[in-house]
Amino acid sequence: MSLPSPQVSVIMAMRNSARTLLPALHSIRAQRYRDWEMILIDDGSTDDSAALVRRVADERIRLFADGRWLGLAARLNEGLDAARGRFIARMDADDVAYPERLALQAEFLDNNPQIDLLGCGMLVFRDDGAPLGSFPVQTTHEAICARPYAGFQLAHPTWMGRASWFRRWRYDPRCLKAQDQDLLLRAFEHSRFAAMPEILLGYRQDSPSLRKSWHGRLTFSRSIWRHAREHCDRAAGVIAVGEQVLKFAYDALAIGTSASRLLLRHRAQPASELEFARWREVWRASKSVDNGT
Repeated sequence: MSLPSPQVSVIMAMRNSARTLLPALHSIRAQRYRDWEMILIDDGSTDDSAALVRRVADERIRLFADGRWLGLAARLNEGLDAARGRFIARMDADDVAYPERLALQAEFLDNNPQIDLLGCGMLVFRDDGAPLGSFPVQTTHEAICARPYAGFQLAHPTWMGRASWFRRWRYDPRCLKAQDQDLLLRAFEHSRFAAMPEILLGYRQDSPSLRKSWHGRLTFSRSIWRHAREHCDRAAGVIAVGEQVLKFAYDALAIGTSASRLLLRHRAQPASELEFARWREVWRASKSVDNGT
C-alpha cells in the first residue's frame, strides 16, 4: 500500500558519504515536523553509503541507487521528479539540520504564499564539529538579489521552496559546480526569494579546495556571461567575470598556506555564545546515532 503524499520532500544526493551520512540522516529523523519524506539519491558511490541507508529503519526514506555517476545537478533533477511533497527542501549529506528547521520553514511558506524559495541562517562548523561562525544571510528578495552577478547570499543546503517552482526552473546538468547560483541567476527576475535569520542548519566546511574554487568560479562565470548576452549587457558581464577571477585569485592565495583557516573564518561571521551553545546541543544529538536504527 502506498504512503500518503507528505508535505515536505527533502532531497539529498550523496557520493561516498559514509563518513558523514548518519548524522545528517539522524538530524532529519529527529525533526519535530513529522510530515516529510527523504529522497536520497546515490551518485555512484564506491563506499558503504547505500548500505548504511538500507539499514535505517524508516519508510519515509526512499533510496535511489543505480551505480552511475551523473553529477549533482542531474541527481537533484531526479529527486524533483520523484518527490511527492508540496514543498521541497535541500540538504547535503555532510550537514546537520536543527530539529525545528522543517517546521519553521514550512510554516513560513504557508504564511507567505508570495515566496517561492526560502533560506535560513546557517552555522559553519569544522569536520570535528567545532563551530567557526555563522554564514551571512540576507532576508529579503531585494537584498538577496542586490548584485546578482556577484552571487546570491542564499545558501543552497538551507533551501525550502514550492515544488512547482523547482520543477519550473530545475537544475542545469551541465553545471558540475555552482548549480545553485546558476539556477538563482536564471530564476530571480521571475521569482520571490526570502530567508529566515534563525540558524537552522549546520554546514560542514573544513579545508578549502583550490580545484573546487576554480570549477565553481568558472561555472558561475559561464552562467553570468550567458545571462549577460541574453540581456544584451555584455559590458556588465565582462566586469562580473573579472570579479570572479579576482575572487579565485584571493582563494588561491589563501588555500595551501597558513591563511587557509583564516579564509574559512573570513567567510563566517561571528556567532554568539548562545548560538554556539545551541549548536553544540544539535551536534551532540546528531552524533548519538545507533547504527541508524
